[in-house]
Amino acid sequence: MKKILVIDDDPGILEALKMILDLEGYDVFTSSEWKDALTLSKTKKPHLIVLDVLLSGKDGRDIAKTLKSDSKTKRIPILMISAHPGVEETIKDYGADAFMPKPFEIDQLVKKIATLLAQ
Repeated sequence: MKKILVIDDDPGILEALKMILDLEGYDVFTSSEWKDALTLSKTKKPHLIVLDVLLSGKDGRDIAKTLKSDSKTKRIPILMISAHPGVEETIKDYGADAFMPKPFEIDQLVKKIATLLAQ
């Protein structure tokens, strides 16, 4: 079973993504704390990380850059999500693999995740 780590400071988004991805057959871990992205990515060893761009207290792009520069986590695909226009152009500079704008269509999100996991 593929493991997915979701980091977002919006409890509604976390709950919705957990429910959707559980139904798709993934093992899902969530957190609203940006610090957990660094620790859970090493302890839970997810196959994919879904990471919000703007988190309380930290820019998700900086977290992505940190994860991609660490030998233990650099191969984990990162899907960044955000409701803020214009951030999509910047995510590649930080090492993120893909982007989804909020709000997103569930089918598009599931398809993007499946594509990233298949790579």
